[in-house]
Amino acid sequence: MKTILSMLAATALTSAALAPLASSAAGYPEREIKLNVGYGAGGVGDVSARLLAKAMEKELRQPIVVINKAGAQATMNPTQLARMEPDGYNVGVLTFAPMAIVPHMLPVSYTAKDFIFAGAFGRFQYGLAVRADSPYKTVKDLVEAAKVKPLFFGAPGAPNNIAMFELGRKTGARFDQVLYKSGGETVLSLVAGQVDAIIQTPSEIVPHVQSGKLRLLASVSPARWADRPDMPTVKESGYDVEIESWMGLAVPKGTPQPIVDRLQAAMLAAMKDKEVLDGFGRMGIDAVTMTGPDYARMIDEGYLSMGKALKEAGLTTGKGQ
Repeated sequence: MKTILSMLAATALTSAALAPLASSAAGYPEREIKLNVGYGAGGVGDVSARLLAKAMEKELRQPIVVINKAGAQATMNPTQLARMEPDGYNVGVLTFAPMAIVPHMLPVSYTAKDFIFAGAFGRFQYGLAVRADSPYKTVKDLVEAAKVKPLFFGAPGAPNNIAMFELGRKTGARFDQVLYKSGGETVLSLVAGQVDAIIQTPSEIVPHVQSGKLRLLASVSPARWADRPDMPTVKESGYDVEIESWMGLAVPKGTPQPIVDRLQAAMLAAMKDKEVLDGFGRMGIDAVTMTGPDYARMIDEGYLSMGKALKEAGLTTGKGQ
């Protein structure tokens, strides 16, 4: 009898504890939402998040305030998000790199299990570029030259540098890295002739291509760029190398599922907004989406595959998450 009473009491306490969460989920959202972004103001990651937030406000009928939390190769944002209240008002933009790549290279306090993903909302495009007066006209030219003598490439970090190391590992070419603080600084280093090649996003490269200072050799993304359909991918050039890097929404573990579902629905609706589509197109972001569970699976699989690639490139600490 005492056992039964104890079980009933425990059930009642659990129900009482869950009641506020269920109630908050039913009326969600009732106030402004904080969208934490792991990149500095003005960059591609920040601007794309602000475009999405503006469109999601129309769906959720509440303000979404973007808070920039740059630092530590974008790991500061997930580090802090994992510790926040799981009430649906603390949402983060978690990109592929700090979830699947950087934890192999730096000690971090979080894992993918500390979050519930509400979907992915864009895939970064990347391009391989050289100076306009460079003797390298194709990816093959670059690779063959790097087999004869080491070539230098600039990068602000992962995943850009990993693609170059992979290209070298799979071909026997030698590419040495020069590390820069940002994508903009990396591009300027190529313009100045400090390095032989870079891999960066369209918004950072294209203005210098248009001014006649740089030349694009190939897309390093899984697909060709929509505005440059004649430019091949690195894979199409004969080298099995590509960068698969997405942006997604996540909340701290423990956030009620109805809230996660509401966020995902708002995100998917926002990705049909003309301003979002036009803005993403200008920045060189593929406006593609993925559900929360699918994005979570991608990160889990990516964590394993990138760990292997980084280990082979000699870039991992060997500790992982």
